[in-house]
Amino acid sequence: MALSIWEALAVFAAGVGAGTINTIVGSGTLITFPVLLATGLPPITANVSNALGLVPGSISGAIGYRAELRGQSGRVLRLGVTALLGGLAGAVLLLALPSDAFDTIVPALIALALILIVLQPRLGRAVQRRRVAQGTEPHPHGGPALHTGLLLASAYGGYFGAAQGILYLSLMGLLLDDSLQRMNAVKNVLGAVVNGVAAVFFLFVAEFDWTAVLLIAVGSALGGQFGARIGRKLRPDVLRAFIVVVGSIAIVQLLMR
Repeated sequence: MALSIWEALAVFAAGVGAGTINTIVGSGTLITFPVLLATGLPPITANVSNALGLVPGSISGAIGYRAELRGQSGRVLRLGVTALLGGLAGAVLLLALPSDAFDTIVPALIALALILIVLQPRLGRAVQRRRVAQGTEPHPHGGPALHTGLLLASAYGGYFGAAQGILYLSLMGLLLDDSLQRMNAVKNVLGAVVNGVAAVFFLFVAEFDWTAVLLIAVGSALGGQFGARIGRKLRPDVLRAFIVVVGSIAIVQLLMR
């Protein structure tokens, strides 16, 4: 499908915005997906093109957070395998299920994730007190509970991906004993893994628009660097507030679809 110069510029700008937002918190798909639909792409083609185009942005964001990733290679590897399996399952579901299959459950999931983000400092202290009382150490990689939640969140990410990063941050914030910025760094790698495995799958079995893919890819790669520069400077409370604002907008957009 041929895009006009204005449509191409809009898709590119959406890619920059999505790459920036995804690196800081997530939900960039809620910027690019409506723009692709507005250019006339069918929903499934737009979703697949979006997933392919956002891969460079996820990688760029992860590179931008490389300082916060130091010392987390074991955690990233373990969680990355779980994310890969979930992302592949979600990509398969995208082509097998009706396009509105998740419309009811996703806003509720995001709302729950936002509640956990807001309560995370208090919940974290409560969990820490319980561990001290019981004489147990926190699991460095989150344990089975985190892997189970991550598998489901990644399946959703491979299917659509809006607010996927918020789900990751809420899960890690509840089940890992670490700083929000370091968890955000891991979130960016997991996003790259899910988008990457979904993209490879879609290359062989789904229709996509190469022009849209390339525009979003270049834009999101630039946005990933912008997002890393902004996100790494935010204090934990400011970052948490930003996550809640973006997540709330995501819920409204999804409910109005």
